[in-house]
Amino acid sequence: MTAENNNPIPPSTDDSSRDAAPAHFKRIRSFVVRAGRTTTGQQQAIDALASRYVIPYSAAALDMEQAFGRKAPVILEIGFGMGDATATIAKARPEDNFLCCEVHTPGVGALLKRIQEEGIENIRIVQHDAVEVLEHMVPAESLAGVHIYFPDPWHKKRHHKRRLIQAPFINGLLKHVAVGGYLHCATDWEEYAIQIRDVLQATPGLRNQSALPQGFAERPWYRPVTKFEKRGLRLGHGVWDIVFHKQ
Repeated sequence: MTAENNNPIPPSTDDSSRDAAPAHFKRIRSFVVRAGRTTTGQQQAIDALASRYVIPYSAAALDMEQAFGRKAPVILEIGFGMGDATATIAKARPEDNFLCCEVHTPGVGALLKRIQEEGIENIRIVQHDAVEVLEHMVPAESLAGVHIYFPDPWHKKRHHKRRLIQAPFINGLLKHVAVGGYLHCATDWEEYAIQIRDVLQATPGLRNQSALPQGFAERPWYRPVTKFEKRGLRLGHGVWDIVFHKQ
């Protein structure tokens, strides 16, 4: 699961075995590491670029300036998938640094390929559980923003406990966000969007940036509409953006 060896991650166990995990496991994870094929191009990008752009997971705090080779605002992205939105945003905001967490090897390879093809220099990747990255690698109040786009909605009620956006996680996350920093979430699952909005609304120190009646935000200029999102919109599916700032 870490980036130290960049080997494909083995398939995860099924949900029933995870639910029966021993009591000493610290928490229920919000993701399942799925088996996926890494293409030749993705693997070549990993082999060529991981040493430069992938930061190995460590229990030690990360020196952001050293990691990026410059001093600039740092935006944390949690779960970037195949990295399409990540690459687009990083190119549109060259003045910011983007620390991006993803556990799936094909996605890491795909983003590294984009970095190489498009000459993107303001992205660094940690191939590890973002919760543990936050706990151990991200210094207090070091983030100017956090992006969480289309997290797994765990739509079955019995799986709602696996959802990432819940009060304990947000309270821990805010310790790493500077005053004035923002949290931007997006989801195509309305019930989860409502939960996210309500969790953030109930969190002391956060202020909703939307003046719209339901508290959802217009899509910020920097977040592109993905191919997946376009397909969903054509089918009549909605997408909800939620933006809060830390006071």
